[in-house]
Amino acid sequence: MRTLSAFNKFTNTLKEQDLIMPVLFIGHGSPMNGIEDNEFSQRWTKMAKEMPVPAAVLVISAHWFTKGTLITAMEFPQTIHDFGGFPKALYDVKYPAPGNPALAKETAALIHTAHVIPDHDWGLDHGTWTVVRHMYPDANIPVLQLSIDYTKPPQHHFNLAKELYSLRKKGVLIIGSGNMIHNLGMVAWDKINGPAYGYDWTLQLNEKFKQLILSSDYNQLINYDRLGKEGKLAIPTPEHYLPLLYTLGLKGSSDNPGIFNDKAVAGSLTMTSVKLCPA
Repeated sequence: MRTLSAFNKFTNTLKEQDLIMPVLFIGHGSPMNGIEDNEFSQRWTKMAKEMPVPAAVLVISAHWFTKGTLITAMEFPQTIHDFGGFPKALYDVKYPAPGNPALAKETAALIHTAHVIPDHDWGLDHGTWTVVRHMYPDANIPVLQLSIDYTKPPQHHFNLAKELYSLRKKGVLIIGSGNMIHNLGMVAWDKINGPAYGYDWTLQLNEKFKQLILSSDYNQLINYDRLGKEGKLAIPTPEHYLPLLYTLGLKGSSDNPGIFNDKAVAGSLTMTSVKLCPA
């Protein structure tokens, strides 16, 4: 049973510190990654061990796509099973991490490009818990979600992320969770459980995305609608892609970009992920 003691020490305003937390974009892929011990989940576990323990985690998930910008502000967010057709074991998972209403309020106050609405109905969707439960299995670190406003253009999301930078100085790990290339309509289902496989356009665009990220050349990534036919195939809808822009918008002048879980899956999906951390 969850109690307030799990997060009482985080309820006061977080203080700035010398340490700047990394920021991540994680390709979360199938919900089954939430319970499977595979190369992706193993890397998430290892990633957490390579970083300082955060005071809290804030996730921008592809699966909370809203009109307006919302932030989870409840004490105990529910575990949301927002998918269908999977084994019962996946639906049985509960990730009982606490929330942090004080941090939600503080985060909302940092954002001036949007009016942020406190939310008490959502919780942690699978874009969040399938990843974070591997990173912090004890569920003793507060976890919040910030929604993605579907009425706003890509540049808005990139700019909004910049306003969150000070949270990195307060021990908050910020994660964008989606997939850079995500076209479920073209998935090669016969190869879903096989070795790495990507269509030619998937592999070509994945390489281009990595090149632009590693060189901190974000203009083409923000204006992804200008990437031609390959871009339309890779990003038929924006919800899985936009979390990447939040991660990139949080880049500081001393951050070095790194790539991990760089793999194409089932033709039209990539798990390619990004870590930004000070040199």
